[in-house]
Amino acid sequence: MTEATFMSFVPKAKCAKLRALLEAEPAETFRWRERRTFTGSEFYLTGPSSLVREAHEGIAVWLMRDERF
Repeated sequence: MTEATFMSFVPKAKCAKLRALLEAEPAETFRWRERRTFTGSEFYLTGPSSLVREAHEGIAVWLMRDERF
């Protein structure tokens, strides 16, 4: 199976929630690492290309969603 790495930039306000979700994910599904910056974090997901692509798309949708309610 082909491996791929996808990166998502996550603002500081949402980093803790994404980190908790990724830590709860079983380690054998894919690997992830976080690179913290001043305004947020870059989350790198590595694993089977179809799986990390789906996770990356889910993160993108989650980031765009308005959670003010």
